[in-house]
Amino acid sequence: MRAVKTYMKTLFLTLCCIGGSILPQQAQSTDMQPALDAVYPALVRIHVVAENGGSGRMQKSRSSGSGTIIHPDGYILTNHHVAGRATRITVRLADRQECRATLIGTDPLADLAILKLDKSDLRDPNEKLPVAKFGDSDKLKVGDVVLAMGSPAGLSQSVTKGVVANTEMISPGGGGLSLDGETVGELVRWIGHDAVIFPGNSGGPLVNLQGEIIGVNEVGIGSIGGAIPANLAKKIAESLIKDGVVKRSSIGLSVQPLLKTDRHESGVLVAGVLAKSPAAAGGMKAGDIITSINGTAIPASRSPEDIPLFNRMILESPIGGTLTVKGQRDGKEQEWNVTTQEREPAQPREKEILSWGITARNLTHLNAMEMHRDDNDAAIIQSIRSGGPTAAAKPSPVPGDLILKVNDVAIKNIDDLEKVSLEITKDAKKPIPTLVTYEHDGDSYLTVINIGSEEEDEDAAIARKAWLGISTQVISADLAEALGVAGQKGMRITRVYPGTTAEKAGLKNGDLLLKLDGEAINASRPEDADVLSEAIRQHRVNDEVKIDIRRGKEAMTITATLERSPEARSELQEFKCESLEFNARDLGKEDRVRESVNDDEKGVLITSVTNAGWAALGGLQNADILQSIDGKTVDSTETLKTLIAEIDKQKPTHITLFVRRGITTRHIELEPIW
Repeated sequence: MRAVKTYMKTLFLTLCCIGGSILPQQAQSTDMQPALDAVYPALVRIHVVAENGGSGRMQKSRSSGSGTIIHPDGYILTNHHVAGRATRITVRLADRQECRATLIGTDPLADLAILKLDKSDLRDPNEKLPVAKFGDSDKLKVGDVVLAMGSPAGLSQSVTKGVVANTEMISPGGGGLSLDGETVGELVRWIGHDAVIFPGNSGGPLVNLQGEIIGVNEVGIGSIGGAIPANLAKKIAESLIKDGVVKRSSIGLSVQPLLKTDRHESGVLVAGVLAKSPAAAGGMKAGDIITSINGTAIPASRSPEDIPLFNRMILESPIGGTLTVKGQRDGKEQEWNVTTQEREPAQPREKEILSWGITARNLTHLNAMEMHRDDNDAAIIQSIRSGGPTAAAKPSPVPGDLILKVNDVAIKNIDDLEKVSLEITKDAKKPIPTLVTYEHDGDSYLTVINIGSEEEDEDAAIARKAWLGISTQVISADLAEALGVAGQKGMRITRVYPGTTAEKAGLKNGDLLLKLDGEAINASRPEDADVLSEAIRQHRVNDEVKIDIRRGKEAMTITATLERSPEARSELQEFKCESLEFNARDLGKEDRVRESVNDDEKGVLITSVTNAGWAALGGLQNADILQSIDGKTVDSTETLKTLIAEIDKQKPTHITLFVRRGITTRHIELEPIW
């Protein structure tokens, strides 16, 4: 079992990776040309910015995949794992035009999604789009020639050629890919084929030589590709285009193949029945044999490959309709009347609750049953940000815990949690201690969470003392001997800061500082590194000091005027940009020297960029110097704070940062989803 799970995890990762390139195989062969002419122009490359909950926030990522235009209005069929979590989608057509696209609907159970092109981005918005047509996947036979089309690794469109190897392929163990909590293998039996599938081909069409879509490529398992049959894909695409969702029925039972010792010539074995489900209300029990539904006979289920066919009979039944189920129990004929109910999503979409430092989602009825709860009135924590308000609480909730109440307000779902959080933090200048009731492993706990923005450190500026504008190292015994001054103690200058009184006095890099105002500088060990600076701090700003130095073989005395020490890093103003997910602070004197930034050059230093955030996605990096936003100069964190407040208010689709990175400058374009 562990080997199967490891295999499936590897398989799932394969879907999302970006691999190598592929060249068209026999692109101009006569048998392929009709198919290429019919489908190739409708093939598209899809670039996606997606969000997934993790570490207490919605993490952004980029990926690419393939798809096919299947409707003249610009509807595109692709995989759910390509675009089902997209917040921004760009599509490149076969003629290299690039358009924005919108996610119309997605279905994780079948791993399919529908996008729609924004035709206003086309050179001619009224031009007729190329459209590919579906074929009948039920007519496929093992050995039929098929073409796999797509955009591997986000590269240009390509085609590979192979034959059908299996028309009812399932994943090892009869399970399947897990996408947003749904097991694809419950519904889908793949068309197995050996036309090469690379990462990035996901969502592209599997095409017969007549130029018809007969599958949607989903996975690659070694040298075998797996495609979702076109007949299933077409039906789901129509539902997504019409309603944006696929609604399905459920009766609350699970089935499995007949036991090897079972001699029944038809039917499927009931593995389990959920309490309080329609199947339970109809009187069904584990161990029953189902032989027909509404008069349709169930062939003998002898292997996992047979289960998706039965599941489809239930899933595609009318919601709220009555099923007449016939079968046997203990060798006796039985009949059950079961009323279907609408099937819940296995895993509702999570949301970020920034003021708590968590992502959370609704609790389904099935989740509640698994937790032995009477109802699903709660929000379930999906992830927690390390160091955030929830993580800092004592006791601290953990992922999987249920939020039941906030102060005296009952929380029934994620919308309730968002609403009460906004009310508590409205106009708050600092975090608000909030009493939270949460459930962990069936036990109810109380904790206090300080929800809201973290308090800024507003400590008064440290009184700065005298300073000599140099940095130094200790003259160790080994160093003294190597420099020809064995036994000498003191400091060696490693840098003279430009524009300082030390530079004006004539001090230079490499000078050995031996005495200060006639007193020996008693430093010879690493722990003596602060001896000189401590001695200087005993003086006042503008005092003159005499420094005995050695420069090469020459000894001399230099008089220097002490100046006020620059701001320490702890004193510099910082700003945390939560919407774009980066931190910055004002430039200090040491920053300017280290980065060779002139005093008249404006900017703030980027101190951290949140991984998988909007700024990181755009390419902002630690140690960048942010000089302007949308052409407006950033001369301090106060200015930055004002500009970001305006951006948060206006919510533009594009934000341009101009930064200095080392000796170069560049423009960075951010495209946040508000």
